[in-house]
Amino acid sequence: MSDENKKPEDQATEQSADAAAEQAEAAAAEIDPVEVLATENADLKDRALRAMAEMENLRRRTEKEVKDARQYAVSSFARDMLTVSDNLRRALDALPEDDRKNADAGIASLIEGVEMIERDLLNQLEKNGVKKLNPEGQKFDPNFHQAMFEVPNTEVPNNTVVQVVQAGYVIGERVLRPAMVGVSKGGPKDVAQAPSDAAGEAGQTIDKSA
Repeated sequence: MSDENKKPEDQATEQSADAAAEQAEAAAAEIDPVEVLATENADLKDRALRAMAEMENLRRRTEKEVKDARQYAVSSFARDMLTVSDNLRRALDALPEDDRKNADAGIASLIEGVEMIERDLLNQLEKNGVKKLNPEGQKFDPNFHQAMFEVPNTEVPNNTVVQVVQAGYVIGERVLRPAMVGVSKGGPKDVAQAPSDAAGEAGQTIDKSA
C-alpha cells in the first residue's frame, strides 16, 4: 500500500513508531561504556565488601562459640566437684574448735591434710575458670546471691549480706551456683549508690545458663 493510499491514522502511527525508534537509538548512542563499566565495578566492589564483612562476622561468632565451648564444657563436672568441696568443709566445720586445739599429732595431721585437699580442689577449679564468691559485707545482688533469710540489724545498710550459708561460684561470666546468704533488715538505706548507677545495675543481666 502506497503512502498516498494510507489512512491518516496509519501514517501517524508509523511516524510515532519511527520517532520512538530514533529516540531509542539516540539514547543508546549516548551511553558511555566507561560509565557502564564503572557502575558494574562499584556494584562488584560493594558485593565483595559485603561478603568480606559476613565472613568476618562468621569468623568472630565461630571463635566465640569455640571459646565458650572450651570454657563452659566443664560446668557440669565443676558443679559436681562443688559437692565434694562442700562435704570437705562440713567435715572440718563439724570438729569443735576445742577438739582442734587439744587434738593429738595424728588427728592434727589428718585435719591439716583435709584442709590441704580442700584448698587444692578449689585451686584446681579456679585454674579452670571457677571462682568462689565471698559476698559477706557486700550489697545483696540477686544475680549472684540467693537470700535465705533476713537478719534484723540496724548497724549496716539494708540488704547487706551479713551471713553466708553456702558459698557461691561462677565460671567465666556465668553463675555456676548462687551464694545462699542471709541479708540485713532494718538498717539505713544504701545511699552511696547514685540513682543512675542503680538503674544501670538493675538493667545488667547475668548469664545463668551454665
